[in-house]
Amino acid sequence: MAAPDVFSVDTLIIGAGQAGLAAAYYLQRWGVSFVIVDERAAVGDVWASRFEALRLFSPAWASSLPGLEWPGGKFRYPTKDEAAAYLASYAEHFHFPIHLSQRVSKVTPNANGYAISTVAGGRYQAQRVVICTGAYNAPRRPEFAPQLASNVAQLHSSDYQRPQQIAGTGPVAIVGSGNSALQIAADLATTGRPVYAAFDERTPAMPNNMLMWAMLTATRLLRASRHSLVGGQMIQQPEPVVSGDLARLRTFSNALFIGRALGVEPGGILRGRHANTPALEAVVWATGYGPDFSWIEAPIFDADGYPKHYRGLTATPGLAFLGLPWLNSRGSALMGGVGRDASYVVEQLLKA
Repeated sequence: MAAPDVFSVDTLIIGAGQAGLAAAYYLQRWGVSFVIVDERAAVGDVWASRFEALRLFSPAWASSLPGLEWPGGKFRYPTKDEAAAYLASYAEHFHFPIHLSQRVSKVTPNANGYAISTVAGGRYQAQRVVICTGAYNAPRRPEFAPQLASNVAQLHSSDYQRPQQIAGTGPVAIVGSGNSALQIAADLATTGRPVYAAFDERTPAMPNNMLMWAMLTATRLLRASRHSLVGGQMIQQPEPVVSGDLARLRTFSNALFIGRALGVEPGGILRGRHANTPALEAVVWATGYGPDFSWIEAPIFDADGYPKHYRGLTATPGLAFLGLPWLNSRGSALMGGVGRDASYVVEQLLKA
């Protein structure tokens, strides 16, 4: 059987999310040939597949990608389905070349740049590769999660869609100290079942309203580079949650806070810093993600698997990242902030 054809292109973008589309916008402006490959069957599917109650944490006016504003009212917090539709319309508006259902399995440097293979059998050759696969893509659970009694249903927040997924009416715990944990806990609390939030009370909270976004925009705090004095101080602080989400969860009489999860006890009990749960029916682990870049064959990762880079550019020529938290600034992983990084990374790649 003949080997599959190799698709040659100047630049390959891996990932058709907000970072990949922003990179495509600037490559198109430079007149460079490129292709975006994505593992999903549709642009925006990552957003569409997330839990039903999710909304953006930034208003529409602060969430646009370069070159195309959000449609509709600017002073709303779009739903996850609106985010999916916006990304799909963005890709269509600029007629980006996108190869869907192509999960990349290997990126290998060679004499002509990079050879890229996909699980579906696609083969690509590119001078440059921009990795835009999201912050971290391996769901993470605490080390003690496997010790939980086998009769307790467990799922990661990445798999949570709606309260009806979790059978029964008994106690359920949500473990995590981020915004997703608060939103999922409130979503489950609307059913009336007992909800135990294993939330670290030391996590800072801040408002998420138009005044705050106007202040962040005016002071340019979201643009402060991690390499600056201000940015260097900001990156050392814990990630805050939205104070409104925290306050909303506290309004439910069936939602109890037990403090940071410390371990488990026999009988399906979760141990918190301040209290234990009763025997649980289920746990939702909203405990974030870790990196999984094992498919990239380049010496650019630290001992924990995180890419080593400066503003997205690695020591391996032609290989760059976009969309990582604090790639350069607090806004680097936000829909409305990734464009600045994309402009810089594309320009520097093409200069090399």
